Amino acid sequence: MKTRKIGDLEVSALGLGCMSMSSAYGPPADEGDMIRLMRTAHQQGVTLFDTAEAYGPFANEELVGRALAPIRGQVVIATKFGFDIDLQTGERRGGTNSRPEHVKAVAEACLRRLKTDRIDLFYQHRVDPDVPIEEVAGAVKDLIAAGKVGHFGLSEAGVQTIRRAHAVQKVTAVQSEYSLFWRGPETELLPVLQDLGIGFVPFSPLGAGFLTGKIDENTKFNASDFRNSVPRFSPEARKANFALVDLIRRIGDRKGATPAQIALSWLLAQKPWIVPIPGTTKQHGLEENLGAVDIHLLADDLAEIDTALAGIEVQGERLPEAALKMTGR
Repeated sequence: MKTRKIGDLEVSALGLGCMSMSSAYGPPADEGDMIRLMRTAHQQGVTLFDTAEAYGPFANEELVGRALAPIRGQVVIATKFGFDIDLQTGERRGGTNSRPEHVKAVAEACLRRLKTDRIDLFYQHRVDPDVPIEEVAGAVKDLIAAGKVGHFGLSEAGVQTIRRAHAVQKVTAVQSEYSLFWRGPETELLPVLQDLGIGFVPFSPLGAGFLTGKIDENTKFNASDFRNSVPRFSPEARKANFALVDLIRRIGDRKGATPAQIALSWLLAQKPWIVPIPGTTKQHGLEENLGAVDIHLLADDLAEIDTALAGIEVQGERLPEAALKMTGR
């Protein structure tokens, strides 16, 4: 497995997003299977594992903690704070909460669940409009000084928020959605990250599974799957958006690669400080994703993709309206 730098943190070129193992994509997967999957990922070179207190809540951090405990010194664990979640019951009280005292309390709870004495990368999950970002960055700075956190990150933050936070405590990485299915970060975010020397960790690099080519307008999701409420995943939008899959499948046929591998390889080719975190609950999905690191898209391939993308208008918003209002602040 090749490695990359996000800020001054060295990690595998592809990380593993762990959210789908416990939440959002239907019923939780079998715990034993997921522990084996994470350990297999590490055996194949993955060193960055991504979780959050909100995934469950708490269930995903506890799972990741159990899985990685025997290899804790060999991996980088990223988790997140920022939602208003009761630390005792796990009840989601709605909205965000990044008050400094809450951030510090969340950190202590995360450390216990992750069975560790240090969070390697601690992201603010969503920007809290009621707490100045300088106060949030200051709270994380205190945690770093105390040795409880290694690096500070932001998720789905706007560029001015990133600049303000970075002025107080160096931001190592920003995590936001980015893929052939959603190229919004290219306009403002990527240039600012390059200017500040901040790494980028795209979540949903396979468009929540759409870019694998295994989802079409007839696919039925589990009742608890978040994609049921996403405009981009309406049957009509899926039918229209399949043009994207046809494009990367054509490229893949030439390269002996799957659509998922082309989608991930395209992301890796955008910047050397981009580290996607595709999620999976299947061994074959893990192996397919990791194979993308060895796919080399030439300049002609990338130009062909860019030209074709110019003629494809992706249908539907990437998130429900309420969730969109919490991004880019």
